[in-house]
Amino acid sequence: MHETRKAALKKLLEERRSLIDPTAHNLDPYIPGPGRRPGLSQQQVADLCHVSLGTYRNLESGTTTPSVDLLRCVATLLGLNEQEWVSLCRYAGIGDPPGPLTPRSGKEVPGVWQEAVDGMIHPTYVTDASWDLIAYNKPFIKLFPEGRIPWNVMRWMLLDQDGRRMLTDWRTAWAPLVLPQLKAALAHRGDDETLQNIERDVLADPDCAPLYKAGGAHIHPDGDERPIHHAVQGPGWVTMCAAQPMTAPGARLIVLVFHAGESRAHTRTPVLRSR
Repeated sequence: MHETRKAALKKLLEERRSLIDPTAHNLDPYIPGPGRRPGLSQQQVADLCHVSLGTYRNLESGTTTPSVDLLRCVATLLGLNEQEWVSLCRYAGIGDPPGPLTPRSGKEVPGVWQEAVDGMIHPTYVTDASWDLIAYNKPFIKLFPEGRIPWNVMRWMLLDQDGRRMLTDWRTAWAPLVLPQLKAALAHRGDDETLQNIERDVLADPDCAPLYKAGGAHIHPDGDERPIHHAVQGPGWVTMCAAQPMTAPGARLIVLVFHAGESRAHTRTPVLRSR
């Protein structure tokens, strides 16, 4: 392991151990003394995670690549947030985490996101990791007949009859590209009940099921251009800009740049690069 990464790993774990009161885990309280640090000792962390002291010391010193189970136990014990969980996994040498640390991960974003969304001129929305809608602006509402916005965007795109009518060429331009996103999300968040229920209904749907089983590698819509029927402006195309709020893994910000017209008569913006 690179020495800088080792040092970062050690610092993260030492700092977070120092914040945990041993008595909260029915352990002997911290008693100041030579060589003692506040918080949990390495031995106490090892005991609470049911591993040997040597195993935990190897983790903290970065001398071995630990198991995901050990990393998850340590992260939960030390109260890491999702950003720290990502850092822990990267510093420990396993790369990005195989999944979120807690079930609530990706379910909420800072409140200022609503203000940011309101300031955009294009239809814009934010969904959580289950595709439930958590923020949107007025141009987004205008996309829908009588402003009937969908509360779960994934379910609406795949299973709602109004959605299938609004998403022009649904069978070829939308469903084959949206369904792989559902499969990828479940691969990352297999315990998500909302996603599980959508998958169940997709597999029971005669139009969706064959497309879902066929698979596909399209896991995000960033840069895609697809036909749509705007409730106010009529037929047109949306070019999608997709991003992820950093504090909410699995959540997504989607900006829909709409161009009216039956065909792609508009000029697409060239790819942006650093000067």
